[in-house]
Amino acid sequence: MMNWQEYIDSNPEIMYGKPVLKGTRIPVDLIIEKLSLGETIEELLAAYPTISRDKILACLAYATAITVSD
Repeated sequence: MMNWQEYIDSNPEIMYGKPVLKGTRIPVDLIIEKLSLGETIEELLAAYPTISRDKILACLAYATAITVSD
């Protein structure tokens, strides 16, 4: 299983503490929403050249982890 903590951070001074991809201001929920609306990983990589496939997969791992823990 992927260690999503390597790619996702939450800092009260960045995006009001929302989980974001490390080194960016891109919220995890934005990536999850775009995937749920049918955007592909390739489309996201083209739209956000500062992120990687692993960061996108980390968003999915994060969503799974928080869902399972609830």
